[in-house]
Amino acid sequence: MGYVKDPRVDTYLDALPEWQRAILSRVRDLVHEADPQVEETIKRTVQPYFVLNGNVCAFLAAKDHVNVFLYDPIAPDPEGIVTSGHDNLTGRTISYRDGETINERALLALFRAIIANNRAGGWRRIRRDAESTQP
Repeated sequence: MGYVKDPRVDTYLDALPEWQRAILSRVRDLVHEADPQVEETIKRTVQPYFVLNGNVCAFLAAKDHVNVFLYDPIAPDPEGIVTSGHDNLTGRTISYRDGETINERALLALFRAIIANNRAGGWRRIRRDAESTQP
């Protein structure tokens, strides 16, 4: 898959154990597949972020799992791949452990929904507009 890679994200991934690098590398490919205009950057000194008209997701590797932070609490998750943050007001998380598989179809759909919301002004605006039109 051809997309512009931020070498700082490569450095982050290269330092991880193989299983973490494999999972996050595939998630990286999927976020770019969701929209080729997604850009990579580093925020908070070392954390990989993927942005398009706002944050889409970020990575964080922990000792026994990796987290993919999703910066949209309203994007639909019909297949239930979100593992935590269901009641969070600003975002949710998908955690992966060694040996777990990625539901690529569902993750790609989730990324596309987040990006569509970002392009429509962001989830905060969408939520505010929906609340203002309710009786």
